[in-house]
Amino acid sequence: MAELAPILVVEDHPNIRTEILKTLTAAGFQVEAVSSGAEAYERFSPAAYSLVIADENASGTDGLTLLNSVKNKMPQIPVIMMTGNGSVQNAVKTMQAGAADYLLKPFAAETLAKTVKRAVGAVNGNGARRCDPRQSDGAVKVKETITANQKMLDILKQARGVAPSSATVLIRGESGTGKELLAAYVHQHGRHPQAPYVALNCAALPDTLAESELFGHEKGSFTGAVGRKIGKFEQAQKGTVVLDEISEMPLPLQAKLLRVLQEKEVDRIGGNRPVPIEARVIAISNVDLKTAVVEGKFREDLYYRINVIPLLLPPLRERKDDIELLAKHFLEKFSRANRKKVTGLDRAAVKMLCAHEWKGNVRELENVIERAVLIADGPRILAEHLLLDSSADTSPSSEHLAFQAGCTVRQMEKKLIFNTLKEVEDNRTQAAELLGISIRTLRNKLHEYKAEAASES
Repeated sequence: MAELAPILVVEDHPNIRTEILKTLTAAGFQVEAVSSGAEAYERFSPAAYSLVIADENASGTDGLTLLNSVKNKMPQIPVIMMTGNGSVQNAVKTMQAGAADYLLKPFAAETLAKTVKRAVGAVNGNGARRCDPRQSDGAVKVKETITANQKMLDILKQARGVAPSSATVLIRGESGTGKELLAAYVHQHGRHPQAPYVALNCAALPDTLAESELFGHEKGSFTGAVGRKIGKFEQAQKGTVVLDEISEMPLPLQAKLLRVLQEKEVDRIGGNRPVPIEARVIAISNVDLKTAVVEGKFREDLYYRINVIPLLLPPLRERKDDIELLAKHFLEKFSRANRKKVTGLDRAAVKMLCAHEWKGNVRELENVIERAVLIADGPRILAEHLLLDSSADTSPSSEHLAFQAGCTVRQMEKKLIFNTLKEVEDNRTQAAELLGISIRTLRNKLHEYKAEAASES
C-alpha cells in the first residue's frame, strides 16, 4: 500500500489543534492543520488527504456544511467529527450524513489514535473496511500471543480448531485479558484471513446510530440520510464481524441481530429487500451473559445463538507463569519504542510483579512496565521503578471516599465517579474499567449529573 496522504485537521482552538498534531505525528501519520472551515475549503482536492478530522463548530462553518463539502469533493475520504459534551445530537446527525466516526471532547490521546487508525483503514475501492492501515493486503495484523500457561495454550488450540468453521464464537473474560487479541487470532486462522475484519463496540454508539452502523441504510430513509450507507455486516463480506461489549446492545437491536444470525441476511433501514451476508460473528463480553439474561438485560434466545463456541480467557492472576514472560516482552517493546537501553528485570522486581493481584490483567501489566521503562535510569528495572505500592489498589484511594453520616448512595456514587475520573486524568475508558461499569453507563451517569447541575442553576 502506498504511503498514506496527509490527514487534515480543522480545529480553531490552538491548544487542542497542537495536541492533535502531536498525537497523530507520534502515531506515524502526516498531518496538516487549519483553524477554520474556510481554510479547509481552499485545500480540498481529490485524493489530497487520507482523512479529515473537524470540529463541528470550526470557525466559519458548521459540522454538516463542512462534511457535505468534503463528501462532494472527496466522497471516498472518511471524516471524523469532534464534538463537545452538549452536542451529541449533532454528532448523530453528522454520522447519519456520512461521517465515519465522532469523538466526544475531551478525549484521550489513545482514543484519538485508535479512532484515526480505524478510520483510515475503513475504506478501500469497494467501500469495504480494511483491517489495519499498515497492512498492504488488508489482512489483520495479528499480534503475537505471549504465553507459556497451559490453560492459555489449550484455549489457543481450541480457537485454531474452530476457526475454519462459520460458527459464532463468544469470548468472555475480565477487562484487559486479551479478548480482542483472541478475536483477531480466530479470524487469522479462519477460512478467509485476508477478508475484512470489522469491529464495533456496542457500548460506544448512541442507540440511534447502532442499527444503521450494523445493517446500513438507504438514501432518504430518515432525515440526514444523504446517501446509502453500507453496514458492518456487508462491509465484512466473507470476513469477521466482532461485536465488543455485546451485553450493552439495546434489547430492540438484539432482536434484529438474532434474525440476522438466523437468516444470514440484513435489512438496510429504508431498504426494500434483504441483503445476504456471509460474515462470521465473534461476540465479546466482560460480563456474565447468563446473569444478564436472568436480569432481563439480554435475550435468552440470542445468548444461545451466539454461545455456540464459548472461549473463556483466564485472568492474569490465574496464569502466574506468564507474568515474567509478558513483563520481559513489554520491556523489550517499550525499550525499543523509547530508544532506551533497559535490558532486564531485577529479581526483586520480578518477585514483586508475581505477587501483585493484577486487577487490570495484562493491560495493567503492560502499563506498569511502560512506566518503569521510562522511569528506569539504568540497564535494569528495579522494584522501586514499578510503583506498585501506590497502584496496587486500582480503586480510588480511601481518603477520597471519606463520607459523612447522612450522605446518600447517589451522592457517594457521584463522588466515586468524579474522583476516579480525576485520578485517570479524565480517561473515560480507563475510568469505566476501574469502576467495573461500561463506557455507556459512565456516559449516561455524566449526562445525568450535568442535567442535574443545569436544573439547579
